[in-house]
Amino acid sequence: MGLSWLDIGSVVMKTLSTISLAALVWVGTLVQAEDNRPNIVLIMVDDMGWSDIGCYGSEIETPNIDRIAGEGMLFTQFYNNAKCTTTRASLLTGLYPRNGGKGQSELITHEMLTLGEAMRHAGYQTGMSGKWHNGKTEGTIPFDRGFDEAYGLWDGCCNFFNPKIPDPEFKGGRVRPFGHNEKFLEFDDFPDDYFTTDAFTDHAIETIKRFSAAGKPFFHYLPYTAPHYPLHAKPEDIAKYKGKYAEGWDVLRQKRLARQEELGLIDENWAIEERDSLAKPWEEGQSSDLEWEQLRMEVYAAMVDNVDQNIGRLMDALDEVGEGDNTLILFLSDNGACAEMPGGNDTAQVPGPKEFYSHVGPGWATAQNTPFRRFKQYCHEGGVATPLVARWPEGIKPGSRTDQVGHIIDFLPTFLEMAGVEYPDKHPDFEKQTLPLDGKSLLPVLKGGEREPHSEVFWYWSGNRAVRQGDWKLVYDRHDKRWFLFDFEKDRVEANDLAAEHPEVVQELTDKWNAWAKMTEVKPK
Repeated sequence: MGLSWLDIGSVVMKTLSTISLAALVWVGTLVQAEDNRPNIVLIMVDDMGWSDIGCYGSEIETPNIDRIAGEGMLFTQFYNNAKCTTTRASLLTGLYPRNGGKGQSELITHEMLTLGEAMRHAGYQTGMSGKWHNGKTEGTIPFDRGFDEAYGLWDGCCNFFNPKIPDPEFKGGRVRPFGHNEKFLEFDDFPDDYFTTDAFTDHAIETIKRFSAAGKPFFHYLPYTAPHYPLHAKPEDIAKYKGKYAEGWDVLRQKRLARQEELGLIDENWAIEERDSLAKPWEEGQSSDLEWEQLRMEVYAAMVDNVDQNIGRLMDALDEVGEGDNTLILFLSDNGACAEMPGGNDTAQVPGPKEFYSHVGPGWATAQNTPFRRFKQYCHEGGVATPLVARWPEGIKPGSRTDQVGHIIDFLPTFLEMAGVEYPDKHPDFEKQTLPLDGKSLLPVLKGGEREPHSEVFWYWSGNRAVRQGDWKLVYDRHDKRWFLFDFEKDRVEANDLAAEHPEVVQELTDKWNAWAKMTEVKPK
């Protein structure tokens, strides 16, 4: 899948011809520091709940992700944007989503640098393998926005065994665009033994090995599509979880809560809900086809397990080329577990094989998001809280844990500080004035220190909205159509609404959210 050295040379020459003199001067100042700067690998999964990996309380086998946490740092209060496109836009730009938080290519304008552009102009080699979802036409795909080598899905979800099978979520079916660099791939580009999670990892390993041989630091972005629906997994991975979910989602949630308490991830005084109010009790919500119902969660677990296997392969490859100790690896999810049910609960759609299209639904999703409320799309913790683990042997003390609040907007300033450069006032490729970054570097946190926190953190998606200031969090749920106020010092699970007791805090935070919405062009529904 990789470019030949001749192809790489032509890409570099084409890139250099477009870089402004100012950018060349900026890059030129880095030459003496390039050789020993750390590599960065940013791994993100799709629609995975807060408790779906072992180090956050899961029964799913994730030894490699757990190793990242055990040999590095685990974050307990890290945030995403609750939705695929907006999370990717913020993660890539260090900015809250602009233009109302809608669309794809509209979210990343020429007033913003992507991680690919920023790290390329910092002197790094840049690669991307996986789901882009922030533009699918010429000029907006990864190869056009700073990634020297890019392979994957430019749109949303797709068939894991053959991405060219039409997506039935859309009327009449829809084929999601898949590509390699500037080329859009066709049907015959996917062999019979193809599986996206494996293929994305293959490309990442191949690219990292080539980058390592070049002797320059590299940044690689690896956004998997798993475990987003459709529920597709290999039979051998599914077999590992056969019968493990026969007791249902309510029991699973309680088992995960017990493990989280043992791990010190939750406070025993929190008033944790038995399940989210949008999910039914197991006795009432389970399908009459119990084998099908259990299979949904078995396949989902197999998808997470397969991601972990592939992360193990990637870590082995880094060690093989001698880059393991000087590489920062980060792992997180783009939003909370997904309760969406495209097509409804059709038991004719068998979880697992490529011929079918299925999902987990709100019952299993409420267990996946243990101990939090709500799901993907919502601004409660179940939508916006993500697990985050980071490993960097030369920079992070093993077994570290932090309760400091962080957000995906913090990645770009973190990586630039690691690279030893400042964010430019003007885009080096497009000559546009850049928007000031919203994020703040996490480097002090990674190194075991404290940083000045964000004064506030904001969210919006499809009518749902929230703002967090210190331990106060104000949340608007589109179902209830009013603001709720929670004190996270005592209630991170958002069980006790204090809005009536503290109207002055509600007003202050509402005003702050409205000002932020005006800045980012949000027009709430």
